[in-house]
Amino acid sequence: MFSQTAEYALRAVVWLAGHRENAQAATQIAQATQVPPGYLSKILNTLGRARLVVARRGLHGGFMLSRAPEAISILEVINAVDPIRRITACPLNLKAHATTRCALHPRLDDAIGTVERVLAETTVADVMADKRPVHPLGDPACGGRVAAPAAVRRKLITSS
Repeated sequence: MFSQTAEYALRAVVWLAGHRENAQAATQIAQATQVPPGYLSKILNTLGRARLVVARRGLHGGFMLSRAPEAISILEVINAVDPIRRITACPLNLKAHATTRCALHPRLDDAIGTVERVLAETTVADVMADKRPVHPLGDPACGGRVAAPAAVRRKLITSS
């Protein structure tokens, strides 16, 4: 459901949240988060335009979060680099549904809305509070499975 770009942006933001005391060089972040350096630079620039990170120039320069981790939602990070798309047309591509919604449309859109709400309610600080080791999605270190942080799982469970 989420692009590699969104995953990379989340890795970078979580890394920066854990290293708030000093600006972090893009090369440092790339190495620590296992994101290709050139691609990470583009992501960091995009996050900067979205005012989620700031860049400092100079000898001790690098990137930092623009706000406290408690003030940045996971949805903001994802939407900054690869916005979640809502259903705007018939997913079945039926001509008869050009002016009305089919039965599938609202169900899919409701599901996307639930995901958006949970991500909007989950902050970077919530993710940081989960003490499990952070691994890239699909990493063998977490059994190769996609595992949502406990804070996200709790919100998904309570919203259903």
